Amino acid sequence: MLAPSRIPPRLVALLGYGGLLPFLALAALAWLDPPRQARWSGALLEYGAVILAFVGALHWALAMQATTLAQARRAQAYAWSVVPALIAWGALQLAPGPAALLLVVGFTLHLWADRTLAARMPLPAWYLPLRLRLTAVACACLLAEAWRSAGIA
Repeated sequence: MLAPSRIPPRLVALLGYGGLLPFLALAALAWLDPPRQARWSGALLEYGAVILAFVGALHWALAMQATTLAQARRAQAYAWSVVPALIAWGALQLAPGPAALLLVVGFTLHLWADRTLAARMPLPAWYLPLRLRLTAVACACLLAEAWRSAGIA
């Protein structure tokens, strides 16, 4: 019997890694284009908020499909699924530095929630490693923005 693949399907990898391009480009532009820094920073934070809300919705979808989850765990997954969107919305109410940090907290909490859910239901072997890589790059870009907006550079 073959071990489950830790390599995501090609389309999943293209979409996941492709979704990092706006993080990378906007973080770089916020550093490299001072005249339009506020525009790039705002776009980075907005994109981060949208993606955080998107990953939260994954738990809603999994709760709908997971036949192995106990009812209480299913309810927890539904409830958790809205928390990232609330964190994202809250972040957009803040100045850029604190907003970026709150988004990092949201992505980190969601990765923890994904790991918790994966312990309770079968997920593809590639899912958590991919989520870790995507989360790490998104958080690095957001931390760069927090650092830039704090004037540390």
